[in-house]
Amino acid sequence: MIDQKKLYKEAMSVLKETSRTFYIPITFLQKDVKHTVAAAYLMMRAIDEIEDHEEIANADKHAMLMATSKLLAAPTFDNEAFMQVIASVKDILPEVTLRLHDWITFCPEGSRRIVCDATSEMATGMAKWAERNWQVHTREDLDDYTYYVAGLVGVMLSKIWEWGYGIKTDHDLAIGYGRGLQAVNILRNEEEDMDERGVSFVPDGWSRDDLFRYADENLAKGDLYMEDISKRTVLLFCRLPLALAHRTLKALKEGREKMTRAEVEATVKEIENS
Repeated sequence: MIDQKKLYKEAMSVLKETSRTFYIPITFLQKDVKHTVAAAYLMMRAIDEIEDHEEIANADKHAMLMATSKLLAAPTFDNEAFMQVIASVKDILPEVTLRLHDWITFCPEGSRRIVCDATSEMATGMAKWAERNWQVHTREDLDDYTYYVAGLVGVMLSKIWEWGYGIKTDHDLAIGYGRGLQAVNILRNEEEDMDERGVSFVPDGWSRDDLFRYADENLAKGDLYMEDISKRTVLLFCRLPLALAHRTLKALKEGREKMTRAEVEATVKEIENS
């Protein structure tokens, strides 16, 4: 029998190690919804580590992610089969990936299908983009990429809010919310992505100002998305990443690389006290 208390402690510990940015807003949520969102983050981080790993060839990433997508879409996740999928690289993958089955188990049964389906869809998208070496050429490419890595997270969260609290939100605005956060990440990491990976997420012919406009357009949808949410804990969860994205974008427009630590801490305190 699984010790849920032990699994909860381990899940939150791994979550804190892998993302301080999302750890804080997740702690604002209440029990079942909190467990669902924490499990979702860990499951998506698990597949992201395969997509991002420098020592795994793109063709292998594609094969592993497609196989994992099928396992996640199945009625019951087959952990033995997953371990076979990653067998050739398990020694170089982090704990968060090796324990994918634990995070699925940690997710409340009532919301597990929502999270598994979203993670399965994300794995398919990641597989496609790994095969294409993440080469973005058009606005449609950028929309497709940002949907798979972030927009669909917004849709999944909307489904979780409805499952947990009966809150109905606009799914198109939810996609914009996710895309906006991702667009800011792309802007912040543009040089690093090109220098270290030879990857550009900027469409052909676009200037940095075009990418700023893309981020602004989608963050504006994120602002509208918030208007349908009345539950304070959910508002707190959604507000923090959105506020950090808006302020990071402002810093980038001013020619700075990122927000200062003091600005981040002030933003967190402001959202917590709102």
